[in-house]
Amino acid sequence: MTTAEVGTEEARLRRNIRATLMPGFVGTELPGWLEQHLRNGLGAVCLFGQNITSLGQLRALTAAILAANPHAVIAIDEEGGDVTRLHFASGSPYPGNAILGRIDDIDYTEEVGRQVGWELRKAGCTLTFAPDTDVNSNPDNPVIGVRSFGTDPARVGLHSAAWVRGLQSTGVAACPKHFPGHGDTALDSHLAMPVVDVPLATLRERELVPFRAAIAAGAKTVMTSHILLPQIDPQHPATLSAAVLDGLLRSGLGFDGVIVSDALDMAGASGTLGIPGAAAAALAAGCDLLCIGTENTAEQLEQIEAAVLAAVDAGTLPPGRLADAADRVHRLVAETLDASLATPLPESAQGVSEPSFDAGRIRASFAVNDRAARWLASSAEGFSVVRLDTVTNIAVGGAPWGPFAEVAAHPRARAAVAWAARPLVARGSEDDSELELPAESPVLVIGKDNHRHPFIRDVIDALRAERTDVIVVDMGWPSDDLSYADIATYGASRLAGRALLELLPLTSHTLV
Repeated sequence: MTTAEVGTEEARLRRNIRATLMPGFVGTELPGWLEQHLRNGLGAVCLFGQNITSLGQLRALTAAILAANPHAVIAIDEEGGDVTRLHFASGSPYPGNAILGRIDDIDYTEEVGRQVGWELRKAGCTLTFAPDTDVNSNPDNPVIGVRSFGTDPARVGLHSAAWVRGLQSTGVAACPKHFPGHGDTALDSHLAMPVVDVPLATLRERELVPFRAAIAAGAKTVMTSHILLPQIDPQHPATLSAAVLDGLLRSGLGFDGVIVSDALDMAGASGTLGIPGAAAAALAAGCDLLCIGTENTAEQLEQIEAAVLAAVDAGTLPPGRLADAADRVHRLVAETLDASLATPLPESAQGVSEPSFDAGRIRASFAVNDRAARWLASSAEGFSVVRLDTVTNIAVGGAPWGPFAEVAAHPRARAAVAWAARPLVARGSEDDSELELPAESPVLVIGKDNHRHPFIRDVIDALRAERTDVIVVDMGWPSDDLSYADIATYGASRLAGRALLELLPLTSHTLV
């Protein structure tokens, strides 16, 4: 091979590598280094809550990305529930998957997906990492929970397919996740590598059912998970496993779209390999588009590009595999562009207001036990509120939640619901957990995933031992026996918070 041919081949390899990379970045404007990488063929950018302050700012940002590379994928992690990026500053106005699963109206779920799609179209995003298609079979799951449509594989499949249809009817690409299923885990793959030690037969009957349905509905991409399935591949997490990606997803389910890696800065992927090594391994295993992380840099991209080139030179990553990945990303871009051109925004979606959903329908999906029903009927004269805060998982982040988000978004309601602005707060530390409650006032305790946190269980147990006028709200995924949930909302979006406020006995409560 001549020097010129070697140079041409390396240039081709570098173009293909760049087409597969999808970094995040710090700030609300497009950094110069990222603009340059886009001009040089970077295939995608992923946006997070920290990158967004308003719809206008987001439109300007996505326009700048496309000006640098008109063929870039602009991705976002918008699930329409507890995990929100569009509404990271105020909390989500959507129901969330677990609530949709409890309502169990397929047309309604499709409409929610469609509304998310129209918002993303207005913002200039072309791909969202949703819906969460995991079957939440483990109630102690620290990272999925209310992001799932439920525990029944068939129901999760029906709703996943409906959400995909609704979203993609707007020209935005869907990305069911986290293949082959993150629901039966008790660890967060952001921080460790969960293990799902089940045979292939169990995966086919449980985890793979909703992914099969979402793929049949036309999902253009699928996101991997950083979980180890020792009975499928005892050495590699799914993101880095050809047995999982090529065997289960491509051959087993017939998926021919883009395989997107979950973020490679997560411990489950790069804990031992580092991000550059994980990137090369993910491409070799079958991933096409690599989510790098949230706060990436030019130096990181250069290190990844070098590591992938080294893998090609070492023979562990065939050039044909790299070319195939780049081709799939390019095809995704062409398909989403064609879909958006063929699908103009309807007049109803062209305004600046956020979508609106009937809070009464959300409220009807709540689980309310007899003790809570009696408390709601007898506490019209007021009550004290204890807010139980925990460290949120990285996927959810610091978005406002529940009734506290709803009141913050509606200042004129603060006088009627003053406790939502200044509740008594317990956070697990010795100082914060010392609660002084008026003896004459009934007590409302509000938390998320209450049964999973020892300090929350201790607070609730102590309050219940001292008094009989306490009820507990769980806005996360409760235990199967609902032992720490007199009211279970199965979601903590702002909309779920509004529905909870409407359920409570607030004599002067008005939301506008």
